[in-house]
Amino acid sequence: MDLVTENRPETCSSIGLDCDTCIQRCASTTAGVCPDLQPAAVHRIFFQLYASPGCHPMAHAFLSAYHDASRPSKKPMVAVAHAGAAAAA
Repeated sequence: MDLVTENRPETCSSIGLDCDTCIQRCASTTAGVCPDLQPAAVHRIFFQLYASPGCHPMAHAFLSAYHDASRPSKKPMVAVAHAGAAAAA
């Protein structure tokens, strides 16, 4: 099975993948590689990656997941601050 040429919900579910997990992981990876894309570019990338009409309803979820993954998170800095405080103690 080749997920590049058979990228459809039925194919993915037959090997245990669900749409939400697939979209979240792919959007996160896309944001890691290209963190500053405009929404229109993210939308185009989604349709290039997920050409199957069965995947198209997930376009908004992909855009939201990309947006969430591309925003700088303050959590790692908090973890670093806690680690530094612990080391100083």
